Amino acid sequence: MTEAPSGHGHSAPGACSVLWDQAHAPAPGTAAQARFWVALEQPGPWGREAATQSHLDPDVGAGLDRLCAEHGGRLLLIRRPGTHADRRGSEGQRVYVAGGLTDRPWLLEADLDLPSQLGRLPWPALAAGDIDIVLDAVPELEEASDPVLLVCTNSRRDVCCALRGRPVALAAAQARPGRVWECSHTGGHRFAPTGVLLPWGQTLARLDEDLAVEVLDAAERGELPAAALGPWHDRGRSVLEPPAQAVEAALREQLGELDLIALSTSAEPDPEDSTAWRCTVSHRDGRCWSVRVERLMGDHLPESCGKAPVATWSWRVGPASLV
Repeated sequence: MTEAPSGHGHSAPGACSVLWDQAHAPAPGTAAQARFWVALEQPGPWGREAATQSHLDPDVGAGLDRLCAEHGGRLLLIRRPGTHADRRGSEGQRVYVAGGLTDRPWLLEADLDLPSQLGRLPWPALAAGDIDIVLDAVPELEEASDPVLLVCTNSRRDVCCALRGRPVALAAAQARPGRVWECSHTGGHRFAPTGVLLPWGQTLARLDEDLAVEVLDAAERGELPAAALGPWHDRGRSVLEPPAQAVEAALREQLGELDLIALSTSAEPDPEDSTAWRCTVSHRDGRCWSVRVERLMGDHLPESCGKAPVATWSWRVGPASLV
């Protein structure tokens, strides 16, 4: 397993992410599943359930969160790294909408006067990745010029995200202004600092300032940096099921494949083993592999700070056979 790099953030010795680091727990196959992402700027404090426990109108937040979930997507709140005063500028609230994650990812952005304008999103078309219908329904949106990296800093969900995520987000934002945002809970605070790279929905673990900047620079080419490959950092693409995430991450590392959309992966349960899946990975150059993956139980570790240890699990990816 990959050795743990040093210096990717600070936290108390007993914090959940520190314990998972010490256990060298692998990250692949742990990305939150989402067919699309909606990221809405909301300055100020966030509660545990940020969509309804912030200065965003709770009815608007609850409605957007429900509509995203019903159509297979995820809503995040975002804010600019640094101080969290709830100041509202004349430019409105920034929103990013990422879709087409299966094979042709796209990212839209706007500065909205009212967050409720997002209620006009055509949710089935968004889930299907139809950018034209989305733009027709919400004409305030336009194609974003650059990818963005969202770093989880939602301390009310887990303190690791604030203590480890905020310094990374701030330093990376200073290096690449306007392209890094703090965000609410993405899942996986045990891998803090965690991030989501839009538009691809690529989810990352154990970020540090240098890696965050490398990720953004590589994303300009539609790639991941080589340093992000492997079980220490690559949690997987959100559009995939967990076993497919794990298999794709393993094969990406094996091939040294940096292109974010070069691989497509599907998973089917193994009819002979309830803990295993059969995955098919296709490369856009025509190659195709069959891979078996098993879910294994592991050590007992706390999944959140202050929680009792529970049995953990990881994925064991078998050899890839060309088909």
